[in-house]
Amino acid sequence: MFYRLSGVHHTRYETARQLWPIPADRWQVWILLALALGAPLYMADLYLTSYMLPWLVWSAAALSLTLLMGVAGQLHFGFAAVMAIGAYTSIHIARAGWPFEIALIGAGLTAAVIGCVFGAAALRVKGLYLVMATLAMQYLVDWVIINVPAISGGAQATLQTPDVTFLFVPMQGDTALYYGALLWAVIVTVLVLNIKRTSFGRALVAVRDKDYAASIIGVNSFKYKLLAFFTSSFLGGVSGAVLAFCYYQAVTPEQFGFNVSIQLVAMVLVGGLGSVIGAYLGAGFVLLAPIFLTNAMAYAAIQGWLTVSSNLLAHIPLMAYGALIIGFLLFEPLGLAKIYDNIRKYFLVWPFRHSGS
Repeated sequence: MFYRLSGVHHTRYETARQLWPIPADRWQVWILLALALGAPLYMADLYLTSYMLPWLVWSAAALSLTLLMGVAGQLHFGFAAVMAIGAYTSIHIARAGWPFEIALIGAGLTAAVIGCVFGAAALRVKGLYLVMATLAMQYLVDWVIINVPAISGGAQATLQTPDVTFLFVPMQGDTALYYGALLWAVIVTVLVLNIKRTSFGRALVAVRDKDYAASIIGVNSFKYKLLAFFTSSFLGGVSGAVLAFCYYQAVTPEQFGFNVSIQLVAMVLVGGLGSVIGAYLGAGFVLLAPIFLTNAMAYAAIQGWLTVSSNLLAHIPLMAYGALIIGFLLFEPLGLAKIYDNIRKYFLVWPFRHSGS
């Protein structure tokens, strides 16, 4: 009976506008934050660096794309290029001797400016035409990174990240890198949660629903589409820098290819378009499901439960992964976030069958 709306009586506007008016929701958030903060204490280094850390960084990247696709309604199939710009820019700024904080800001601004140039296509086209414009960005950025040695060192070169400090803390060791990724994920989460409640967020929703209707009621579509691309690209650029320094620690052009852009779109769609918790669920699904499926297939083959060729064994997890995505899109188009919301609403009225509203 702890998960109830009854008994929640607002006497001030501040309490009515809070993010989690139900106490049980607030408890869940604080418990999850406490578990995340204490993860280095109870989690092995392998799981911390191979599962938790990349999940946090990719969740932040998915949130950045959610702001553009889910809130503003602008399609983007080249977001990996935005992250690549941020990653390479931050490495070059850090190598020049600037503080890591400046490198992160520079990575975000560079990605935002370049993202706005290609995002300007959204001012004249939409739908599949906008997808083609963002695809052009992906391939053009890939070509520039590979063919300009001053940026990447060449097509086969690996660019190592230098040793840096963040807020006077050396970014070395698994624990420090994990907390750096966690801090960025928390910042992006709080930002996106609050943007959706501001006039800026409401203007983006108006542009998403009907841009010409938004113009009639006084919302400048030109301005807010550019701001959406700028903000999303800034967050994506910083996410790319955090990914490079906290996880990869060395970047190559292949790490930000077109397949990564598709993975990011899958995170947003499978998790739930426009949902904050959906970005986390989608990122976890896209990143961890293939790993668990691969391990399960390998274990079954070792135990003799599955007798297939090694080639087919390598592709079975991918087939199952694709089937799971199709299943989600068929049976729950609003993604994993909607499944969570259904469970939450069930407990809101349990043991009754409906709320009566």
